[in-house]
Amino acid sequence: MHPRIRELQDYYDAQRAVLRAAFERVPATLRDRPPAPDCWSAANIVEHVAIVEARLGGMLASRIAAARAEGLGAETSDGPILPTIDLTRVLDRGTRVTAPETVRPTGLGADAAWQALERATDAVRGALRDGNGLALGSVTHPHPLFGPINVYQWLASIAAHEARHAAQIDEIAASAAV
Repeated sequence: MHPRIRELQDYYDAQRAVLRAAFERVPATLRDRPPAPDCWSAANIVEHVAIVEARLGGMLASRIAAARAEGLGAETSDGPILPTIDLTRVLDRGTRVTAPETVRPTGLGADAAWQALERATDAVRGALRDGNGLALGSVTHPHPLFGPINVYQWLASIAAHEARHAAQIDEIAASAAV
């Protein structure tokens, strides 16, 4: 596996562990219950992450396949990616982001939401495998907040998105403990 893909996969895995731990801190009996009106439950949050990742996994796979068909070459650098990406805007919970209708949760229960996330993970991991060894820094797609970003940046932002929502779930867990 190319070092850049390994780095991003490791970051993704680490953020998933953070998300899972936050989810587990919410008592099972409260995971489907929003903590307040107009708020998402822990299950809603996981479903949202699943919807986003399923969509992005498909988009990334499509962009990588198109670039490969157009003759995308091999990656020539093995330098780390994460130090070159500012994920502050993704991780900053002080800035509220309203999710577009297309990625809002539909009401899956906690177990079903987590299963949907696992399926979405397969799509993201598939894109990682498909792009392994290719010059993914030259393959771009517009992000609604950041403008055009490359595949490496997309993969890092997907993982950071999980971290952002882990913090949101931790807020639910903290309110449940009170």
